[in-house]
Amino acid sequence: MLRLFQYTLHRAPLLTLRRRNIHVMYDLHDSEQSLHSPPAKRLITEAQAGSSESSKRVRIEHEEHEKTLHSAEYGGPSDTPAADTKRGKRDAAGWAKSRRGKAKDTKNKGRRRGTRDHDKDGQKEGEEQGPRAPRLPKKQSALLIGFCGTGCNGMQIQPDVRTIEGVLFDALVRAGAVSSDNADDPVKVNLGRAARTDAGVHAAGNLVSMKLITAIPGVEDWVARVNEELPPEIRVWGSVRVQNSFNARMSCDSRKYTYFFPSYLLIPPKPGSGFQRAYEEHAQSMQGVVPLDASAHPFWSAPGSHSSSSMDDLVRKRMWRISADQVELIRETAKKFEGTHNFHNFTVGREFGDRSNQRHMWKIEISDPAVYGDTEWISVLFHGQSFMLHQRKMMSSLVLSCRTGTPGQVIDELYGPRMVMVPKMPALGLLLEYPIFDSYNKKITSINEKLEPSHPDYRPEIDFEKHRESIDAFKQTFIYDNMRRIEDRDGVFDAWVRSIDSYGGDDLLYLNPKGIIPAAAVIKKGDKRDNPFKEKRKFDLTSFPDKQGIPTTEDDEETESKLNKSRLEDMEG
Repeated sequence: MLRLFQYTLHRAPLLTLRRRNIHVMYDLHDSEQSLHSPPAKRLITEAQAGSSESSKRVRIEHEEHEKTLHSAEYGGPSDTPAADTKRGKRDAAGWAKSRRGKAKDTKNKGRRRGTRDHDKDGQKEGEEQGPRAPRLPKKQSALLIGFCGTGCNGMQIQPDVRTIEGVLFDALVRAGAVSSDNADDPVKVNLGRAARTDAGVHAAGNLVSMKLITAIPGVEDWVARVNEELPPEIRVWGSVRVQNSFNARMSCDSRKYTYFFPSYLLIPPKPGSGFQRAYEEHAQSMQGVVPLDASAHPFWSAPGSHSSSSMDDLVRKRMWRISADQVELIRETAKKFEGTHNFHNFTVGREFGDRSNQRHMWKIEISDPAVYGDTEWISVLFHGQSFMLHQRKMMSSLVLSCRTGTPGQVIDELYGPRMVMVPKMPALGLLLEYPIFDSYNKKITSINEKLEPSHPDYRPEIDFEKHRESIDAFKQTFIYDNMRRIEDRDGVFDAWVRSIDSYGGDDLLYLNPKGIIPAAAVIKKGDKRDNPFKEKRKFDLTSFPDKQGIPTTEDDEETESKLNKSRLEDMEG
């Protein structure tokens, strides 16, 4: 037994035994002592060992030259093969790995996690750099921003494309609010957003949160400094110091969006168009209904209107004014959206049984029509808890049902299990007003009652109304004027409604005098449809610099439906 214990000490120079209240260190004799002699004991108290652990341990240590003697005598692997194997220095048997003949491993040498290959000075990561700048304290902050989405591929930062977050983050780096160490990856500063917007969509107010350097040396007003680095169509309204646990998306209670459209979209389909022929044919198969007679409508009853060109029609459409009855009709239909419903038909890639389809709309408000230039416009304000990808489908179902005389019951039908094709309205008319943080504000108000504003734990409320004057001026210049100028020049909304009227297939037959979805309009997963309705990408754009370059490629609805759930969640706001 004694020989076995001596052999164990010899083979395992680092052995841990548990004892109570003390550390005992066993040291082997020096090289002159026989390897088979029992080791001398040296008792060391916890204070001497410098241990701070609550449990006390007994360790048996060998000196380095004993390891060398042992390794030389037996010609085998080191005394701690398990540890070396874990570190990748040895193979499974404990023998040292040889790198003879192998290239030096320089993969990702000195590379930290990130999405960019160069720092702000253009130097590649991993190269020799000068002395680092001193680290400055960061604070979890919320930036209240506004932007015109024209020319950007949406809100969320993406590689190799221009986005709102990408432009903002680069400006923060240049202004010194984000250090050069964190400039390669926004994840390092915990970047988050309250609402995500589609490509080209505008926002009068949105919120992004991240850890920022708010005390920048030599900069008195760091928000103004960031605005200097931003283009004029992207603005930072202000900054709010928030709690460290603040999450922009989860802390947001609801969002407000406004959609603007010309009132001429409510004029019935042109007599003789593909849609009107399909509508009348389907209506004749229904009993006890009176289909809409488009030719009797005042707009289309004018002499020569049935054979007029699209440009002639557009000139007259812009002079058209909606009736009070039609305003009341669209308001009554919009109430169908209020409350909690299954919005699976108003997005892509969601099955009817997916629980995430349940969304709550607090209120839908429709303004009185207003004339700007020659065109009459209507605005619809959506106040909802959250919105799914392509919420513009809600607007198209509202407009198309009202212009075709389809009862509001069709909105209830769209909440049901049958899947149909609902087109998207043009992105040009959509505007994010601002996100709302009532619950967060109530929580910090309760905390702030016992604190002075100078206290380090004091947190201000998130309030966009403090910047109302600046926001309204920005909306007028960069959003409203831009939107109306593009419509006046290119007739985007008229082009969209004519693409609807030219379709003569079955996909839109749920727009009928009864407001009931027929079997012919139902989309079954995996089934190929004859003459499916296809959307044009140009209606997802908000800028058209050159008419010759307007894309006319049709969207493939099936491609979008293959987005995975996590990607869809990222794309929702």
